[in-house]
Amino acid sequence: MDLGEDLSSLFGKRSKTSSSSNSTVNTRRSRGSEEPPTSFNQKKCIAWFRQYSSASSSDTIGPEGVEMFCRDLDVEPENIALLVLSWKMGAKQMGYFTLQEWLLGLTDLQCDSLTKLQGRITHLHSLLNDSTHFKSIYRYAFDFSRDKDQRSLDIETAKAMLGLLLGRQWSLLNSFFQFLDQSRYRVLNKDQWCNVLEFSRAVDVDLKNYDVDGAWPVMLDEFVEWLKVNRGESNTQ
Repeated sequence: MDLGEDLSSLFGKRSKTSSSSNSTVNTRRSRGSEEPPTSFNQKKCIAWFRQYSSASSSDTIGPEGVEMFCRDLDVEPENIALLVLSWKMGAKQMGYFTLQEWLLGLTDLQCDSLTKLQGRITHLHSLLNDSTHFKSIYRYAFDFSRDKDQRSLDIETAKAMLGLLLGRQWSLLNSFFQFLDQSRYRVLNKDQWCNVLEFSRAVDVDLKNYDVDGAWPVMLDEFVEWLKVNRGESNTQ
């Protein structure tokens, strides 16, 4: 799987037939906010938004506008900073930003221009170092990246997002991908998705602290057994 190509497709071209312009953004919560570096001009921020929205839908930036925004920002769609920015905005649908979402995230970041946001990319990356923020971003990614008419996440999309989120911190990720490829699973539900993160944090690479009587989803029990078989360790517990 080419993670870059998959994520470019996911972020730039997702669900073109559906609309998120009527989504309601929860403005009560500030996501990983920080002291404003400079003054913020909302009118300037809105004018910046209009550079990417279309005449037919002036309050929504669609897939083409998101691609243009990424090019201007000099950030590839597979850069995790874009996911963190979407989380900051509370964006409901991949490939789309509403004006409400745009203002929510960029007011919090105090960015009303491309230059200011480029200067905040390092900050967006730094939020991933906080375990509470990371868990929130990870959970957010499930609903953000799934098709809105589906309750689960298809396997290829799940793998792309897991690669983005866990690729540098979970040494068993490639083994998990191999397991998924030969398994009966074609989608991941939200409980499975959330438990993959907990598993990656709690279970050692050698699996010795894995509790077979724990409350893990069956999928992860099957992964552990599959991995033991592949390591020649089956039935050693």
